[in-house]
Amino acid sequence: MKNPVCLVIGAGAGIGGHVGKKFAAEGNHAVLCRRSDEDGLNKLVDDIRANGGEASGFLMDATEDGSIEDRIAQVEKEIGPIETAVYNLGAQIGNRTLDNTPHNAFERGWKLGTYGLFRLAKVLCPLMAERGNGNILVTSATSAMRGNTGQHSHAAAMGGRRMLCQTLNAEYAPQGIHVAHIVVDGSVDAPDTLGKLLGPELFQKLRETRGAKDGLLLPEKVAETYFHLAQQHRSVWTHELDLRCYTDVPWWNSSGIARSIEV
Repeated sequence: MKNPVCLVIGAGAGIGGHVGKKFAAEGNHAVLCRRSDEDGLNKLVDDIRANGGEASGFLMDATEDGSIEDRIAQVEKEIGPIETAVYNLGAQIGNRTLDNTPHNAFERGWKLGTYGLFRLAKVLCPLMAERGNGNILVTSATSAMRGNTGQHSHAAAMGGRRMLCQTLNAEYAPQGIHVAHIVVDGSVDAPDTLGKLLGPELFQKLRETRGAKDGLLLPEKVAETYFHLAQQHRSVWTHELDLRCYTDVPWWNSSGIARSIEV
């Protein structure tokens, strides 16, 4: 009997990769997709296999027409039915004023933030509905809940992502599909995202200060929440939740600036 399949779109060294590791450790075949860094992808797959898990890795640009659709079709045919899909693509282009937000940058944010999830659901939801079960777990951000200065593209993309999750739930929850919108409300200890945004020196300093006192969200701990969501009984499905470290001010009660940890 084949292991259940967990498809991760956006399997970097942060949340996506650790979610893949967690699901593989729990008996799933982790199918890991990322846009670049083939060496990093291969290392992730090798690590899972070295620990006795099943994994496959694919380079994929989710903004290309047909990429998501073709990958789902191939996985369903060659590996097995996708029981859990994790949509973990970021759409952050950095803080930019409206004047400094080009049309193509705004459009790319929409493609990554909203359109890619729509394309995944368009193909996968009917397959899951036919089987009567499935999970779609969607990583999101504070920008889905509030718009801040310089976040025109990101807030629009993440806000659309949140609403799309709600419409998918409205249509497909009665057909057995669990869609969860996960608001990551804080900084994640992830070299592929925050590390690139800050640069290696600042990122390392942040790890040594805030990170040393649990002031950054740890991807391996975030992954435990994703797996829990996939195991929930339908009488108690979580459709939206927010994750933050214990020192951060919640998105609904702050100006968007987290409290710092004294070092």
